[in-house]
Amino acid sequence: MSKEDSRHILVKTMQSALQSKGLHGVGLSEILKTAGLPKGSLYYHFPGGKEELALAAIAQAEAEMTAFLEQVFTRFDDPLDALAAWIDSALQRIAASRFKLGCPLAAAALDCSPDDTDLLLALNRAFDTLRNQLSAHISRAGFASEAAADLAALVLTSYEGGLMMARAAGSTDPIERAFRALLSHVRLQQKELTHGH
Repeated sequence: MSKEDSRHILVKTMQSALQSKGLHGVGLSEILKTAGLPKGSLYYHFPGGKEELALAAIAQAEAEMTAFLEQVFTRFDDPLDALAAWIDSALQRIAASRFKLGCPLAAAALDCSPDDTDLLLALNRAFDTLRNQLSAHISRAGFASEAAADLAALVLTSYEGGLMMARAAGSTDPIERAFRALLSHVRLQQKELTHGH
């Protein structure tokens, strides 16, 4: 196994651990056991230990989410259809995991203490990136930049909060209801914009 492979395995293992157990819910020995790698491998790639590995996992989760969103938005002419498709895929993923897996970014954020400064900064940057990406696509639906930024924040907070409530309920109902209301509200606003009311 190459050094790059072992690094990738460690990052993916940490990412899964964040999703299912949060930042402090998993120890290094459990991560190494799941990854099937020795402790030396961890400190070779991440001299800063668990925090440095968590930062790499957050960066990886951010990259994957932005890449996935970009794919979805290029598939649809209407950004609002793309939003609906994105939420639909999220519902399928969380249901397939039997409601064990949330968003690794949200799980890490909930588990951070105010002292986890670097992790909080990284998470805030990741959420900002996603919000800006959503905002850029929503503005294509005819919304002014400020309104698009507000909507992007609403979409992202609904998504993250909805995933958390879906996990607690063991059902996709909370996130389905939130997005049904959100998308119908946004489509009404879009109609008003395009008809000049």
